[in-house]
Amino acid sequence: MHIGTARTALFNWLYARGRGGKFLLRIEDTDRARSTPEATEAILRGMKWLGLDWDGEAVSQFARVERHAEVAHDLLTRGAAYKCFSTQEEIAAFRDAARAEGTSTLFRSPWRDADPATYPDAPYVIRIKAPREGETVIEDAVQGRVTWKNSDLDDMILLRSDGTPTYMLAVVVDDVDMGVNCVIRGDDHLANAARQSLIYTAMGWPLPTYAHIPLILGPDGKKLSKRHGATGVEEYQKMGYPAAGMRNYLTRLGWSHGDDEFFTDAQALDWFDLDGINKAAARFDFKKLENLCGQHVAAAEDSDLLAELELYLEAISADPLTDAQRDGMSRAMCCLKERAKTFGELVDKAHFVLGQRPFEPDEKAAKSLDAVSRGILSELTPHLRNASWSRNGLEEAIAAFAESRELKLGKIAQPLRAALAGRTATPSVFDMMLVIGRDETLGRIEDATGQPTG
Repeated sequence: MHIGTARTALFNWLYARGRGGKFLLRIEDTDRARSTPEATEAILRGMKWLGLDWDGEAVSQFARVERHAEVAHDLLTRGAAYKCFSTQEEIAAFRDAARAEGTSTLFRSPWRDADPATYPDAPYVIRIKAPREGETVIEDAVQGRVTWKNSDLDDMILLRSDGTPTYMLAVVVDDVDMGVNCVIRGDDHLANAARQSLIYTAMGWPLPTYAHIPLILGPDGKKLSKRHGATGVEEYQKMGYPAAGMRNYLTRLGWSHGDDEFFTDAQALDWFDLDGINKAAARFDFKKLENLCGQHVAAAEDSDLLAELELYLEAISADPLTDAQRDGMSRAMCCLKERAKTFGELVDKAHFVLGQRPFEPDEKAAKSLDAVSRGILSELTPHLRNASWSRNGLEEAIAAFAESRELKLGKIAQPLRAALAGRTATPSVFDMMLVIGRDETLGRIEDATGQPTG
């Protein structure tokens, strides 16, 4: 599911849920070559990860082809559609001639007003009988009043020669049958609204409220594509972005509520309305996304973060957390989430509770554990053994030790980080010691120094 599709689904979800309405999910799978069970499952996974719950069962458009064909034949009976026997070769020849003459290539079927008595025994399509004069008007909640000359509208195909419906027919019939009265979609569908309105009018159905939203552009102002990085929703989950942060960012991407940037789901549901949608295209900005995600990680409940972290590990096919690791993460979350923007960063900073003893120091950490530094840690050990195991107690004990040795705190903190985590970029040494406890702290120092601490 493309990130633009996800943003459109989110806007629909916010609009429906914020008004006590229903949010319906339809899988438009009439293109059988592209619509596979795997593709459908990817859409459902993307929706679930984003937290966009829907009412009832997801509807398969392909499963409703008989209903679509029924409406096409109804339009035929009403005189609002006609059988067209023109072949692909004839249509191509018409357009070639039009181009050569410099006239419109909009196909005008010779069968539009033909006498049924002249119909050949040959395959045919069913086309709508579009008006040739006047205008078609769509009152769009975002784009405003949009007008098309009817002379520019073609007699679009409703039913193919093999009896299968086109998307243009199927989407209208499904929307009516599902009770959809508000359609929020990309502005690349704006012209489709004019063409689809012909079906509504011919069947005597009321038009839904249309809101055609601008597309999402890349940072360079061009249409968002793979050259800009990830474009599929599941890719963002694998990159470690929290769903709440993604919802916040996508909501803000093309919609605004004053100057508010960070907001909760409850606020978005309360604030979201169509008049806040911008007409101009929005540009995707990874820095803004990361900034918002960092705020959501910091604001989240520890238990919720842990649950989503496990889903992230599953998504990237990493080993699941052991019971001990899960317990360690629960205790460490308070000192991890303030500085992490993604779950990847959270895991990296949590190495001191996710790793196993003895911790093998990385290259930078190893430099912090030279002979002098190991000696300092050995001297520090008795002070830690006798310290009150609280933040104040540990800070006082290490400060007193540093003063007695005329050392700056960094001379102690860096080798201590290396001993406790095997890394130099970690939470504070006091947070780590409080999380892992006295015995584990002393044990890791012993591993690093080679000197017994007991």
